[in-house]
Amino acid sequence: MLTGIHHVAIAVQSLDTVLPLWTDALGFHLHALEVVEDQRVRVAVLLLGSQRVELMEPLDEASPITAFLAKRGPGLHHICLEVEGIAGVLAGLSASGLKLIDAAPRPGAEGRQVAFVHPKSTGGVLIELSEPQA
Repeated sequence: MLTGIHHVAIAVQSLDTVLPLWTDALGFHLHALEVVEDQRVRVAVLLLGSQRVELMEPLDEASPITAFLAKRGPGLHHICLEVEGIAGVLAGLSASGLKLIDAAPRPGAEGRQVAFVHPKSTGGVLIELSEPQA
């Protein structure tokens, strides 16, 4: 079951360069800074009230964000939807014909379980599904 939008994620070349825009100019609070080894990214979690933005910086050439930045440049990477029962949501989406990048959830930022739905089946938008770990 979908429960809402969890965050919007933005691919950036350098967190050090863009964080002042988000914190000083726009007024977001830096909530967390962490490395997600599985994706080879450093993530800055920003909060403004109940709204979340995640900035993603590639750690190296092996990061999928490196390829994204080379192809599209900095900008909107994905929208993350919060779910309950991520495995069931994935099964339902697959059964309805959507193309999944992840058939099973994997570890994401802040200890959450995540999976991605391919943008070719969602009108060009990469969708992340996210659920807190039990």
